[in-house]
Formats: sequence, structure tokens, C-alpha cells
Amino acid sequence: MEAITQAIEVALRRVEETEATILAWTLVDAPGARAAAERAPDGPLRGLPFGVKDIIDVAGLPTECGSPLRRGRIATDDAWLVDVLRRAGAVPLGKTVTTEFAYFQPGPTRNPHDVTRTPGGSSSGSAAAVAAGVVPLALGSQTAGSLTRPASYCGVAGYVAPVGTWSTRGITGLSPSLDAPGLMTPTVADLAAAIAAVDGTTIDATDRPRVLLWRGTELADIAPSMRDALDHTRLALLGTGAEIGDLDIRTPELAEAHAVVMAYEAARSPAVESEQPSALSKPLRELLEQGRRTPHAAYRTALETAITARTRVLDMLTDVDAILGAAAPGPAPRGLDATGSPVLSRPWQLLGLPAVTVPGHRDAAGMPLGLQLLGHPDRVGRLLHVARCVEALAALRRGT
Repeated sequence: MEAITQAIEVALRRVEETEATILAWTLVDAPGARAAAERAPDGPLRGLPFGVKDIIDVAGLPTECGSPLRRGRIATDDAWLVDVLRRAGAVPLGKTVTTEFAYFQPGPTRNPHDVTRTPGGSSSGSAAAVAAGVVPLALGSQTAGSLTRPASYCGVAGYVAPVGTWSTRGITGLSPSLDAPGLMTPTVADLAAAIAAVDGTTIDATDRPRVLLWRGTELADIAPSMRDALDHTRLALLGTGAEIGDLDIRTPELAEAHAVVMAYEAARSPAVESEQPSALSKPLRELLEQGRRTPHAAYRTALETAITARTRVLDMLTDVDAILGAAAPGPAPRGLDATGSPVLSRPWQLLGLPAVTVPGHRDAAGMPLGLQLLGHPDRVGRLLHVARCVEALAALRRGT
């Protein structure tokens, strides 16, 4: 019990040391965390403190969704994912900052690697809290690039569960066809341990990796440093005996279909108080207006595009273990008035694929560069194996 209590106290001290700089938390529940640690069950994550994105319910704590419209709303029950982690012995430390209703309006959080830069969105507080060493685990979610992008910008490992496999009960979402919960940890090994505690998935290291390379240049202007990280990883994988091919699929039409689905469903979601538009940010009002203008026929066409492409990509992923690409166009942009572009995640979130963000690369200024790996929903263990290999190769490049 002493070790469990100590882990909570270390996390609380790290909050005191970092919070004035990174502003990652909306609420730290020190009394609740200490009490939960004393009664934590003897599970695989016993005593592990974790942060919870403030669109995800923790019983007895506010879920304010980064919006004044939700101020003071107290959750009566734990979200499914919080409940599962509690039963594994983990202890919620508090709530982390999210963008408004998990869309684009930034919160106050800053990137721990350079406080003049964005931490990404909307799982920004969770990414920053892990990157700053406050907690070894934090919860996020993804509808477009809400977890993959901040994980890349902040230099942490991230996992987005396949859409529909982990319950979204107790999570305030934007788009039921796209919303998925996820996790952030310092390393892929930590990520694998947390995933195993949630659903029993373990790393499958039976064969050498088989990977399709996706450069992403048809969707975004990829920074030279990110292109270099991707090229280095390709060559390093080849050097280990991995099989590398090129991805052959049109992603711009998938990104466009994703935007249609997201806007259409957000405009019809009870999660956003659209009857009070004056209290919403301009970007969110514009999303809802776009969704209301979208004809149902366009929405159905976008869903059909997703179904057709998903079938094709899943066929590819029966012969390979993962698609490898950039997690973001480059390092975290300077400034705090925007959260960066989610475009490199949009095609894959539309298809509902599991995604792992792999940390380890840096640009010349020392800013993190994350790579993303997409896999088959039924083969997450293989995806984690490839992620572990990619992370190890990045560490070798750094000489660590």
C-alpha cells in the first residue's frame, strides 16, 4: 500500500511543479485519488494514477467539455473506460483540459516541450500531462485527429481503439460513426500494458513486420523533418528484414467524406447545446451550420464511400500488419490560438481503424515528431508489435 500511496503523491507533486506552466488540468482531485488508492483492487494497474479528458465522466466530478454551457455538471457514474481501469486498480487523478466539445477551439494547455506551441487538440491536456511526467496514463478520444495529433506534438504514445470496440458510454461525443476512446502513455510498452488491462489484447510478435508506407503528401504539406523521420523508419525497418510496400488508395476523397459525416452528425447530436449558439465558439457554430446544410443524400454517399474503402483496406490489412505514415504534417505549430491540422487522421478515423502513435523522432529544434500506424481491428496485437519495433528504431537513431 505504501508504494501505491507514493505513486499518487509523486503525481500530485508533479502537478504542483508543472501546472503553472502547462495548464493541463481542469481539476485535480487529491482527496478522491488518495481515497481511491487505499481501496484500489489488486489488478494489473494497481495504484497507477491517470488523467481523464474532460468529456469523459468520472463519478462525482464535473464533466464540463471545455464549455461554459456545461459548467458545474457533475457526473453520477463513471464512463465505461474509467470503470474498467478502476477495476484494473488504476486511480483517476482528475480531469484534463479538452477543446470545446472536443472540437477546434483551444483550451489553455501548452506544449511541455515549448510552451509557445500548441499541444494539439482535443486531447491536449491528457497529452501534456503525460509528456510532462505528471501521470503515466491519460484518457483521450478521437473523432478526427483529437488523440493522434496531440500525441505526436507532445511526444507520447497514443492508441485510438477501433470505432465500436470500446464503449463510449459516459463520453460526450460529436459523431457516433467516428467517435472512439483512447489512451496516452510515455511509451508503446506502457500503452500495450494499459490496452491489455482494458480488453486483454497482448503483443503478437510471431513474425517479422509487414508494412505499407503512406507518405500523405496528397493530403498535406509534410515538413522535411517529418519526411526524414518516415524515410529513416522505412530504411531501418528494411534493415531488420521487414517487408515494406506502398499504399495504393485515394485518401483525399476519404478525408472529404469524413468531414461530411462529422458535420452532419454533430449538427444532430444532443451533446452540443446548439440552441444556445451565442455561447459556442465560431468554429463550432460553423461546423453545426455546415452540418445542418448538408443534405441527407450527401451524408449517405459519404457513409457508402467509407464502407467501400473500409472493405478494400481491411483486405489489404489481412496480408500486412500495418499502414505506416506521419501522425501530423510536422512538429507542433507555434502559437496557441489553433490546434494544428487533423487531416492525416481523417481518412483512417472514417474507416474506424485502430491507430497507434509512436513517439521517438525529433526535429532540429528538439520538437517531437510522431509516426502513426493503422491496423486491422481484429489484429491489434500485431499492430502493437510493429509499433514497438518502430519505437525501438527511433531510439536507436537517437542513441538511447
